[in-house]
Amino acid sequence: MHAVFSFLFLESQIMLAFSRLAGPLCLALFGSSWVGAQVQNSTQGTAPSLAEVVVTGNPLGRDSGAAPVSSLAGTELLLRAGSTLGDTLSQTPGVANSYFGPNAGRPAIRGLDGDRIRMLSNGGASHDLSGLSQDHAVAQDPLSIERIEVLRGPGALLYGGSAVGGVVNLIDNRIPQQPMEADAGLLGRFDLNASSGNQERSGAGMVEWGNERWAVHVDGFRRVSGDTAVPIDLKCERTGLTSRVMCNSGNSTSGGALGASMFWDHGRLGASVSQYASLYGTVVEDTVSIDMRSTRYALDGEWRRPGSFLDRVNFQWARTDYRHAELDSGVIGTEFISPSTDYRLQARHSTWASPWGPLQGVWGLQGESSRFEARGNEAYAPFSETQNQALYVHEELPKSWGRWTVGLRNEQVSVGCLTGNALCANPVQKSYAPLSAALGLQYHLAPGWQWSTHVARTERAPKHYELFANGVHVATRAFEVGNADLGIERANQWDVGLAWRAGEDRFSINGFVNQYDSHIALYNTGDLYIPDEGGEAIPRYAFRSVRARFQGVEAQGSKRIKDGSAAWVLGGRADLVRATNLDTQEPLPRISPFRLGMTLDRQSGPWMAGVGLDHAMAQDAVPAGDRATPSSTLLNARLTLRQQQGDSQWLWYARATNLTDALVYSPTSVLTTTAKYTDESTGATVYKAPLPGRSIKLGVQISF
Repeated sequence: MHAVFSFLFLESQIMLAFSRLAGPLCLALFGSSWVGAQVQNSTQGTAPSLAEVVVTGNPLGRDSGAAPVSSLAGTELLLRAGSTLGDTLSQTPGVANSYFGPNAGRPAIRGLDGDRIRMLSNGGASHDLSGLSQDHAVAQDPLSIERIEVLRGPGALLYGGSAVGGVVNLIDNRIPQQPMEADAGLLGRFDLNASSGNQERSGAGMVEWGNERWAVHVDGFRRVSGDTAVPIDLKCERTGLTSRVMCNSGNSTSGGALGASMFWDHGRLGASVSQYASLYGTVVEDTVSIDMRSTRYALDGEWRRPGSFLDRVNFQWARTDYRHAELDSGVIGTEFISPSTDYRLQARHSTWASPWGPLQGVWGLQGESSRFEARGNEAYAPFSETQNQALYVHEELPKSWGRWTVGLRNEQVSVGCLTGNALCANPVQKSYAPLSAALGLQYHLAPGWQWSTHVARTERAPKHYELFANGVHVATRAFEVGNADLGIERANQWDVGLAWRAGEDRFSINGFVNQYDSHIALYNTGDLYIPDEGGEAIPRYAFRSVRARFQGVEAQGSKRIKDGSAAWVLGGRADLVRATNLDTQEPLPRISPFRLGMTLDRQSGPWMAGVGLDHAMAQDAVPAGDRATPSSTLLNARLTLRQQQGDSQWLWYARATNLTDALVYSPTSVLTTTAKYTDESTGATVYKAPLPGRSIKLGVQISF
């Protein structure tokens, strides 16, 4: 009975939402030929293996969905893992690295970054302040992650307004999801490695044990590095020396988790506590570093077959205590504090008859609450609180030729400014009701061929800093001013995709167009801010809403060629994004140019050796005041050896990056324009934040 009342309440909300969105959604669906999406598995250059079930973007647990998804796990994740999440995913089609030096890099998807890309931990919210500013690192390390799933395109229906550009789901099994066999014993994995380019030494370990009724997970990691080698002489004010290293780019990062689950015939319940700590240099200023601390408490449960109509009910809850301090010569200048709480209750229903046929789907209730407080000299955004409640539904209609998918999400968002600056002299409360809808289609054209389309109307409430910021933001070297009159950000988004697969060979291509009625971004006003106490004048930027269009294409594929007992695997990928301010016809900032990647691997017995080439075209489509970047080519190589030692497997690996020591500046990084100084001897401008130079990484992973 409770399930029936819940369904009726949700249905009433959905019908109200659909009545508001039907017009824009139909216009989006029939007014454009660019509709669709494609599921892809990003394993370029390695032997394709059986795909793991991709859960991000498909709450029914299918291995494909209407929106394009990539999955990275196993040996490929180990070989591509960098010091940041953005670096780790930068070779995924459609994904770039925001790059604020070697220690802070967030994924940018299809030209969108910051709080338009949703970071998840095992499907639940992962809270930090990496979306607030490019110099804030993601509070998770690739060393502790087992699998990464990337949803390109709008994921707002399942995960909220911060997912309008895409979703990155980090999966670590810290709350065990499956029981273990009674005789499994102790299972684990240890990884030790060292790199030459930044003298990094890192290690990670994980063990699990249990039986069919309970399981325990313990993990920990540690990463320490020095300044990063670069292909150019740079001055360091801290030491007074000039050398080929990026000053103040070292870091010390550690963390770990303890989790456990209980299992019974019709469900499970688990909990975990995890910690993350990082002290790293910001590279913009030679004496400034960030000391970050995060503790996360999580619950996760599932009840299977709670009634004849419902297959299962899932519940997630998490509390995150996050803070970081920005230190100048070891003294706290500014401290950021941001605790948060989130929950998700999701019910999956069995097949039931509708006027169109048998439907399967999920209904969900999601809530988030977060607080932001900045204390100190550079507190450019005021004390604020944000509340978010949402109802959503995802339904699928399977057909003999494919399936339809449809979804709706109705949110209630409250953003409150509690203490004052010039934009918030008194407490201010802003309320929004974002509404999003999506329609998708997957069609099996022929054996091995699939065509997919996806269309969405998405809405996002502005963030607290977009509304109320008013001060100097050192990371961007700008005086940032919010706009308390900003409304909801709205976009029509279309995808179309075509995929082919025959055995271990595959190819896919996707096109997309995202048309924003109101795209919120930070723009140069043309004015300068001069501090009252004197000092350097810096540009004044303001948040405002403009019409904008993002469009592009992504392609990837792999071909396996047998050579006796060995095999060659050729992989390729390419992507292109164009982003335009439709009000001024200027390009939008920090957009990745056309990129092309090729890999060639040779696999023979326990050995695998490969080379990779990543080429980026010149990016001169930049707004006024931004720096264009020339074309660049990076050459990489890798080597692995597998050995069986009793009950354990040893994987020895080596990876070389930027073998030619090429000087490259990232077109998606704000530092490419802002991080610079004048050489006193020549008067030339020196840009101080290139990509890392040549580096060799050696390591071993032991699994048992």
